[in-house]
Amino acid sequence: MEATNPLTTGDFTEAGEPFRLFTEWLEEAKRSEPNDPTAMTLATVDANGLPDARMVLLNGFDERGFVFFTNTESAKGVELAGQPKAALVFHWKSLRRQVRARGPVERVSDAEADAYFATRPRLSQIGAWASKQSRPLEGRFALEAAVASTTAKYAVGSVPRPPHWTGFRVMPTALEFWADRPFRLHDRVVFRREGPAADWVRTRLYP
Repeated sequence: MEATNPLTTGDFTEAGEPFRLFTEWLEEAKRSEPNDPTAMTLATVDANGLPDARMVLLNGFDERGFVFFTNTESAKGVELAGQPKAALVFHWKSLRRQVRARGPVERVSDAEADAYFATRPRLSQIGAWASKQSRPLEGRFALEAAVASTTAKYAVGSVPRPPHWTGFRVMPTALEFWADRPFRLHDRVVFRREGPAADWVRTRLYP
């Protein structure tokens, strides 16, 4: 009998490794989503325990976790320094699917950060130096002046990575896959592990 395709039926409970399944879903989203299939909600917690969330872009992932890059002096950077834990949500409306992840967070290595920074457009590299991310801006002209000054400073040669700009890796201890089904009887499968090096345990959930 022909094997069931978990990407067309929504019945993906036989998937044994969540990152393989995530790769399949993301590749399909890249073909169907009109904008930013790598967009994800990043949720952190501030010093008062109040949740904070925003959209960021996934810049890479492997079996260790999901990586994004930012200014460490931004709100999310400060919050992750105080509470190095986070949650992510991917929502692919065209596929009627979502993936949720949560777990501890670590900084990527300097080598990883340098390598990714080198791939960014030059104006984005300039912006990483010019923007005091998340802090008060007295006017648009101040930002434009900072960009102009930084552009002049690095008029020749490559733009180095700012010391306050790096990547963070969310190392999930839980990964949930959700697929829409009729009458709100959705498919939900969660993979859990005790820590980043532990084995995954798969559980199917009620919708």
